[in-house]
Amino acid sequence: MNKIKMTTPIVEMQGDEMTRLIWDWIKEILIEPYVDLKTEFYDLGLVERDNTNDQVTIDASLAIKKYGVGVKCATITPNTQRMSEYNLKQMWKSPNGTIRAILDGTVFRSPILVNGITPYIPTWEKPITIARHAYGDIYKNVEAKVAKGGKAKLVVEDENGTREIEIFDYSKTAGVCMGMHNTDSSIISFAKSCFNYALETNQDVWFSSKDTISKIYDHRFKDIFNEVFENEYKEKFEKAGIEYFYTLIDDAVARVVRSNGGFIWACKNYDGDVMSDMVATAFGSLAMMTSVLVAPDGVMEFEAAHGTVTRHYYKYQKGESTSTNPIATIFAWTGAFRKRGQLDNNAELVKYADAVEKASIKTIESGYMTGDLALIFKNDAVKVVKCETKEFLTKIAENIEL
Repeated sequence: MNKIKMTTPIVEMQGDEMTRLIWDWIKEILIEPYVDLKTEFYDLGLVERDNTNDQVTIDASLAIKKYGVGVKCATITPNTQRMSEYNLKQMWKSPNGTIRAILDGTVFRSPILVNGITPYIPTWEKPITIARHAYGDIYKNVEAKVAKGGKAKLVVEDENGTREIEIFDYSKTAGVCMGMHNTDSSIISFAKSCFNYALETNQDVWFSSKDTISKIYDHRFKDIFNEVFENEYKEKFEKAGIEYFYTLIDDAVARVVRSNGGFIWACKNYDGDVMSDMVATAFGSLAMMTSVLVAPDGVMEFEAAHGTVTRHYYKYQKGESTSTNPIATIFAWTGAFRKRGQLDNNAELVKYADAVEKASIKTIESGYMTGDLALIFKNDAVKVVKCETKEFLTKIAENIEL
């Protein structure tokens, strides 16, 4: 067959460990036989980030802004153990955090539903989409240890002068302190992204924070969401027959658990990080989750929502069998291809993306799957066959219908 042509590249960002290997296998088995692949490649593996003092992450982010579409492999965010393991110059920040700060977008994460995999919460009949603010908060924090006898203060200098607010007096004990920030412009972009996505997908929006405790910081999020909605989206939502409401995050958790799904749950950065993992796990698997960063200017970056699968990578290095779920990474690629096809009016590329996703679901529903899914798949009419990763990818390729 003639390979599908691409006119504009996708920004390709390869990552670390087991997902780095899966990245190459997906290209070899599911992409290159069908697509005349055109990408601008960046190696975001931890070694290259260290070699370039993380400039490669910045360069990749700017390339996404240039070309409009990026696809990213899972990457290591180093801790003390990784500092030693990789002999790093410093403890580099999360590449995802860097990319999100430069693009200033919102991360939308939704579960991939498969017949035979029932959510742990049985009332969840429809997907729950987590909309995660992708700028600031704890991911841009500054922090310090404070010796006994010290004092921590928040100092603000603006048009109103200089204000000093005592955080804590450590006269009786040593401790720690942290400062974090956000901006009105980023919160406005977050709100607009959520409301636009809701209109595109015809879903309600729930936004939650903790404004009763954080009466300035979280309350600012609440106020901006309300202002943007009332001024720009209220009539559009009424016309579409969908709604927006705000609630405290603890109340939101209770509502979500009792719900039937089918809505967008907008969360601040850290809240969204945690809740997206909770939702993904409750629907079946972290590896069965789509994740796309949507910037206010329409730029999109697709990624897997899970980590680098370190435990499997160490097994692979020892020559042991591994059965790692590649679905989230496959859907990152297909999401990028679909968006690239839509932007370039390339119907063949869009059709290919749809075909690969359908083949992936069909393969699982016919009984061929990785170990994580074999443990939770329930269909008495289907014999379950646990596959190694490359074997599973080959089965998917056999089901692709173009």
